[in-house]
Amino acid sequence: MRKPIIVGNWKMNKNNAETKAFFEKVDAVAASENATYGIGAPFTDLRTALDNASNLIVAAENCHFEDAGAFTGEVSVPMLEELGLKWCIIGHSERRQMFGDTDETVNKKAKRLIAAGITPILCIGETEEEYDAGKSAEVIKNELKGSLAGLESEAVANMVIAYEPIWAIGTGKSASVEIAENCCKTVRDTVRELFGDKAADEVRIQYGGSVKPNNVEEYMAQPDIDGALIGGASLKEDSFIEIIEKTK
Repeated sequence: MRKPIIVGNWKMNKNNAETKAFFEKVDAVAASENATYGIGAPFTDLRTALDNASNLIVAAENCHFEDAGAFTGEVSVPMLEELGLKWCIIGHSERRQMFGDTDETVNKKAKRLIAAGITPILCIGETEEEYDAGKSAEVIKNELKGSLAGLESEAVANMVIAYEPIWAIGTGKSASVEIAENCCKTVRDTVRELFGDKAADEVRIQYGGSVKPNNVEEYMAQPDIDGALIGGASLKEDSFIEIIEKTK
């Protein structure tokens, strides 16, 4: 049975004091044998988050695939390793759209993270134009093929894949439960096709896109949705606590 995983993605929000206050209020609530809860925090908040986390897992929001070099403003996987980090978000649509991430670079990041023993949370998803054109499944399959190329099936089984329709991120729109489940099933079917039954049966798939306390249970009840990647609703302690309490 797949253990549910719910991770908040803070994006470019919160300073160290706010991070400490959040973890002091939320971490104890996140104690659960039945599910995993965590926060993706900005690089400058990671040490504070790790120091105050007993139950919440802590993820970086990005990394570079090279270990060192002339990459101004980037953070390498060995730097994350040194912090003791075990999770990292890669391929988020904001990174793809604003900062030029491609399936190829995301694939390099995935390989480097896996080599370091850090679990990637791989984000994929289609634009509104692609959705309207009926290309959701095609985009999902192509992004998975590119982002997972050359990986061992065992590594894929241990990853987390977050399906986030770009048209539902930060827009207040959310994919219907039926759409979310169908697309997450497409993710699982594609993993099965590429890496076999074990990887498909074990990989945890999140839905992301305007997930809130009032809809998280419905998404989580679907057979192919094993968790959520949560943006705005993870910034406020009370709303994230409510999400935790509804999904424990």
